[in-house]
Amino acid sequence: MRLGRKCGSGAGAGGDDADEEADDDVDGERAVRFNAGMRSTLRTMTDVPDLGSRHVEAAMADGVLSLRINRPERRNAFTNEMYRALKRAAIWADRESVVDAVCVTGTDQWFAAGGDLARRGEEDPALESEWDPMDHFPFRHIERCRKLWVAAINGVCHAGGLDLALHCDVSIASDRATFRVPELLRGLPDPFLPDRLVAAVGVARARFLFFTASELDASTALAAGLVGDVVPHDQLDERVAWTLQQIRRCGPSARSAIKSEINRRFPAHDPSLFHRIPVEEIREGMASFVEKREPRWVGGAQHAQGATSDD
Repeated sequence: MRLGRKCGSGAGAGGDDADEEADDDVDGERAVRFNAGMRSTLRTMTDVPDLGSRHVEAAMADGVLSLRINRPERRNAFTNEMYRALKRAAIWADRESVVDAVCVTGTDQWFAAGGDLARRGEEDPALESEWDPMDHFPFRHIERCRKLWVAAINGVCHAGGLDLALHCDVSIASDRATFRVPELLRGLPDPFLPDRLVAAVGVARARFLFFTASELDASTALAAGLVGDVVPHDQLDERVAWTLQQIRRCGPSARSAIKSEINRRFPAHDPSLFHRIPVEEIREGMASFVEKREPRWVGGAQHAQGATSDD
């Protein structure tokens, strides 16, 4: 691309003073258009860095960082690298002035079905040996990010997928979406979910969802306060695009301030929740999932029966 006009050799080459003034005016207009175009290009085509997972696709356009979870052959189950990729996206978006919002969605009928308990796929040895096993999770970084996050929930939204949706600032679901909290069936207490789920749907319904692993359809989830909006599946993209446009119309500092004010009411996540559960129980839960069988808990019904007979 060329800036300005190409000059001939010597002063005044190619015309008189009036021609030069006219050329200067044209050049000034071109410069204005060029600078405006460059600003638009920077907003539209900012390069997104490698987030570290082939299953999280990222693109930047019109002030929006778009993320797609793309692992449908495994129901979009999260690897550690996928969680870390979302964390990196939150960090990058927060510091980039060209980003107004982040939009995350899934692929096919899957938004996200939680963590990959079978541990199939990409595995970074550095993550496996990380001293803080919770460090790669993205949820606190999403809440701290000054840019608004929009969850476009296109389908199944279970476990860690629901964590992701509840930590986003705006959630819009397809009428085909479903929601479920199945972690306790596998002996896995989720430290990121209790406070956010209770805040969304209330104590009674949160307890029901935790302890029964019941699935909610999209209309029930909307009525319960689990999502912000539900639209017919073929209108999801249009509704999300409108929502992002509305977000970008808001004052950036003002919307960031409101996000911070809302999120400061939530307590910090308590990762020690994992340490309160016997390792054997977690191992049995994960093994039963991989082997597709009912778990054989130790200290469950037998323990309760013994306690009753002692009373």
